[in-house]
Amino acid sequence: MSSNMMDTPGYTSTLPGTQVTSGSETSYLYPYHPPAVAKSLIEIAQALVNPRGKGIYATDETIDSIESRLASAEGIVGKLYTDAEKRERRRRFRQCLYESLPTDYISGVILYHETLLDFQMGPVLSNRGIIPGVRADTNAHPLPISPSEPATQGLDDLLPRLQAAARAGARFSKWRAPILCNSSTLPTQAALEVQAESLARFAAISQQAGLVPIVEPDVDFAEDASLNRSVEVHIKIISMIYARCAAYGVLLEGSLIKPSFPQPGLKHPSRANTSVETIGLAAATVLARSLPVAVAGVVFLSGGLSDSDSVQYLNAVNAIVNGAPSESPLCLSRLPNLSFSFGRGLQGSAMQKWVKGNEAGAKAAFEERAKACFLAARGEM
Repeated sequence: MSSNMMDTPGYTSTLPGTQVTSGSETSYLYPYHPPAVAKSLIEIAQALVNPRGKGIYATDETIDSIESRLASAEGIVGKLYTDAEKRERRRRFRQCLYESLPTDYISGVILYHETLLDFQMGPVLSNRGIIPGVRADTNAHPLPISPSEPATQGLDDLLPRLQAAARAGARFSKWRAPILCNSSTLPTQAALEVQAESLARFAAISQQAGLVPIVEPDVDFAEDASLNRSVEVHIKIISMIYARCAAYGVLLEGSLIKPSFPQPGLKHPSRANTSVETIGLAAATVLARSLPVAVAGVVFLSGGLSDSDSVQYLNAVNAIVNGAPSESPLCLSRLPNLSFSFGRGLQGSAMQKWVKGNEAGAKAAFEERAKACFLAARGEM
């Protein structure tokens, strides 16, 4: 990094022992965090979760995944498209929503590399004041010691891929690490260590490329784990991630986390009777016990949840924080903004209308869902 990158108005640099100073706030940096880059990372991370309520639209599905969802929404079994027609359909769907995203509710969009690099849609978003991001992880592979558990891939060529994404307009990146969870044997310690390590290495490399990292520990709820077990696993993996982030010198102020909601597994008998308020308290407890205070914000994932559940859970955790007394032993008032990074939870209804040729209806449906998510991220539903 050239020395002129250190000369940022309002910022001071005295390597080694660098300080980044803005107003009355001072952050001590490692020598490999040039102040101008650190300033940019912090500002982007803050912009993704501020003003409170704004969140991220996750459009980072693989090509096969978005094709499957479009076909399902269309509901025409056996209808064939050529590869060129499928590619154009994907492009048109993304463009329809990107050009009309409600900027009052949406701060950023996670793009798949096809959308960012091939369709070159980063400027479509940034020209409207929405921050483009990119999916960084690739396919998972079985963990050799525990083949039923996945280990996420994509670290080997990550830096050049993220540098290319930055040149295409991306300003943040996201890495998903699925964590299987049941009442007894899963996750294994090996799986937790592998995923925590990959997320921390990703975060450090992302910041090296000048992109805000979003770490995504996605704890599965398909099996028979109790809510207590889910809380335990969430706390353990998030704590492990940040222990490894400390080892790699990740600038936490310039990062976000995208966790799942702790919840009973689908096969646990308590699932049907667990209230949204209980889920909200569980989520707040997980974050209070495991999230470093420096992390800029939280953007929950919707995963396999229904549209209704994802928004209700988000509203519940924010309502818990809003109503927490200042003397709460969990110190919930110290938590950063708790927002959303939803895909299906935002676009499902819009996609149903778009495949039928109703673009205006698709845009209106998306805005309605985005407003609901915005209100939930403020605890105001």
